[in-house]
Formats: sequence, C-alpha cells, structure tokens
Amino acid sequence: MTTPLARPKAQWTQPGSEFWAPNRNPVEAAFAMQPAVYADEEFFAAEQERLFGRAWVGVALAFEVARPGRLLVRSVGGRSVLLTRTETGLHGFLNSCRHRGTELAEADCDIANTIRCPYHRWHYSADGQLVSAPMFDTVPRDGFDLADYGLIRVRVDTWGPLVFACLDNDSPPLSAWLGDLGDRMAAYGFEKWHPVELEEAACTFDVAANWKLIVENFAEYYHLPWVHPELAKVSRVADHYRYQGPGMYCGQTTTPVSGDERDDWLKLPAAASLDNSDAASGRFVALFPNVLLAVLPSHMFLMTLQPLGAGRTLEHCTFLFPPGPMTGPEPPAALCESFEITRRFWIEVNDEDIDICERAQRGISLGGAPPGPLAPRFEEPLNRFHKMTADLMTLPCVADLAVPAGDGAENADRHGSEPNPLPPAMELDATASSVQTSSS
Repeated sequence: MTTPLARPKAQWTQPGSEFWAPNRNPVEAAFAMQPAVYADEEFFAAEQERLFGRAWVGVALAFEVARPGRLLVRSVGGRSVLLTRTETGLHGFLNSCRHRGTELAEADCDIANTIRCPYHRWHYSADGQLVSAPMFDTVPRDGFDLADYGLIRVRVDTWGPLVFACLDNDSPPLSAWLGDLGDRMAAYGFEKWHPVELEEAACTFDVAANWKLIVENFAEYYHLPWVHPELAKVSRVADHYRYQGPGMYCGQTTTPVSGDERDDWLKLPAAASLDNSDAASGRFVALFPNVLLAVLPSHMFLMTLQPLGAGRTLEHCTFLFPPGPMTGPEPPAALCESFEITRRFWIEVNDEDIDICERAQRGISLGGAPPGPLAPRFEEPLNRFHKMTADLMTLPCVADLAVPAGDGAENADRHGSEPNPLPPAMELDATASSVQTSSS
C-alpha cells in the first residue's frame, strides 16, 4: 500500500505541476494541500530553500535593533543572519566570517560597533566592512585588500514594528511584497507602537505542528464556534469579512468587535486618529510567510513563526500598544490589570489553537487522508495562502512572482453573507471610484 506521504518529489518544485493544481483553483473548486506539504521532512528542506530562501521573512521587532551597538542573530531559510544598526541605517549579513566561514555570533548581544570572529580575530565594523585581518602583514599576500572581504550582505527592510530579511536579490522589494497593506493600515501608526515592560508581555511557544497549519488556522474562522467558544462571543462568525487587497498577505476582519457578552477588547485605550471602521474592528492579517497580526483598536497580538522541522514550529509572541499610557515609563495599575485580563484571554485562545494544530499535524502525519474541499464562505484566505505557497515553491525565478490582486470593490467579490457594514476606508474609496467610473 502506498503511504499517504509518498508523492512524486520532483513535482514539488516543477512549474505547472499537477501536485499543486487543486490548490490553484478558485476557492469554490479548491482543495486543501497534500499531506507531504505538512509532514515530509524532504519537503520541509525544499521549502526552506524555495520558499523561506526567497521570501521576505519576518525576523525581529524594530525596537530590538533600534540603537547602534546592538546585534541580533536570526534564522532565515536555514541560514544564520546578523542584523545591526548604524547611523546610516539597518544592515543584514550572513553570519559567517569571510576568512574561513566561522560563525561570528551565537546569540543577540552588544558589540560596541565591532563584530569579531572568535577563531582568527578578523573583525568587522557594524556596517559589515572588514577592518582588520591580524598578521596578514607579516607575510604580505599579493592583491589582498580589506575592502574586498566585507561581510556578505542580506537584504533587510522594515514595516511598522517589524524587521524583514530576504536572501534572494531577485525578490520584489518589501514595499511590493506587502502591496497595499501599508496604506490599508496606515491610520494605526504601527511604527510608533511598542511593547511594555511587563512580565509575560512576550513569550515563546514550542508547537508540535507545521508552520503552515498555524497560518491556516489563523487565517480562517470556520473553526471559531467549536475551538474558541469564548472568542466567538467577541469575534462572531457572522461579523467576519475578508480584509485583503493586493499583496503577499491574506486576512479577515471582525466588524464590529462585539462587547455585549465580554468586553476584554474594550478596556485598554485605543490608538488615536482611527476612523470609524478601524475603531470598531479587529484586523487579522497573515503576512506571507511567517508573521501573524491580530490588531485591535487598543493593542496588537503579534506572532512570528520560526519553522524548526516539518512538525515543529516556534511561535514568538509579543503584545504591542499604541502611544499612550500603556507605553509610558509606569503604566497605571488599573491598565496593567486590564492588560493582564487581555493577555490571559489571548494566551487561552492561542493554547486552544496550538492544541487543534497539533491534532491536525498528528492526523495528517499518521492518517494522511486525501485533501478535502475548502469552504468558500470561510476558507477563501487559505486558498490565497495556498496559491502563494505554490508560487514560491515552483517559480524558476522569484523576479517573476505575481503578487496577488485585491478582492475588488464589488460586493460579489467578497465571500460573506452580507457586505461589511463598516468597510475599510480603502475599500470605500475603491467602491466610490468604481461607481464614478461606471457612471462617467
């Protein structure tokens, strides 16, 4: 009998492969991805190179490397990457000495503007220039020039509170990767949001599930009534709508965020200058491939996913807040108590998600039933996510990547029982523009 994971491996990265065909259909005719995508270690290795090695991967929070003299060590597509900041900006490098390749740093640290190799003491400035190669002048080497042996650069960029890195120079710039998301969420002013110095405001979870299962679970709301009965009181299924424009992301919004049965979301001070839609909504956005944003008017629950294997992922979780009393030097005690209620609520919801994702991993790995059909009303974001995954795995050159288009201004393009009663400003503008164009 053929095992459920036995698939033609050549098709994983082959353009036009039948392996991905069911995932490329419109959501009404689309299916879930094959078991191997989640459970095969060889697929995971290919994915590290083809997907994480070519995507803009979320690797840090901007505040972690906000000052010169700080060095971060992160993993991208199976490669170790260094992040630094100097007066000239943010920098990224491969974590490998230009002499004989030694790892330069094991963990985040302060460097006083100097990166030293522990092996032969070559040292580099924080902007990656080779400053010294000890004893190379005792027996001079013809043609040796320090300027030729700076650290190998990695593309880095920021959006809002996040730092992204990309190993492939052919990938579109981060601005194109994110599409309209910067404009769509501009009113929040994320670049000014910060964490708080409170116990357990940041935490990491070791999850026995594939990273894609975590993204899929975040992106759909089909499971809410059964997996999250408490969340469903403030994020009701009937109040969910798509929240997607052009860009490498998928998302949904809860509009309005309910406060009739519990008001956890409503006790903390909201960001200033939000419009009526943002002030009444929860935005849930999965930035492809590994960043998950749950944004409320008063706070953000942010997760970055670090895949460690086909069936293991680290979730790095942080709470961020807009400028105001929560980000001051001493948040008021009453707000700290409110945050603790909110924190416990999110962690309980996340624990429920972890449990169901680990159960899904076991079912896929040990059972491996053939993929079933997606539910158009609830799982359209998954269809979008699956197509992005297929594209990164199969494109010969990532420069040819087609960033997904938006949902369109017409209500028929949105999967849901009714039009959003408080559509985001960008969609209102698009609708008005469409009406004006059609009537002119």
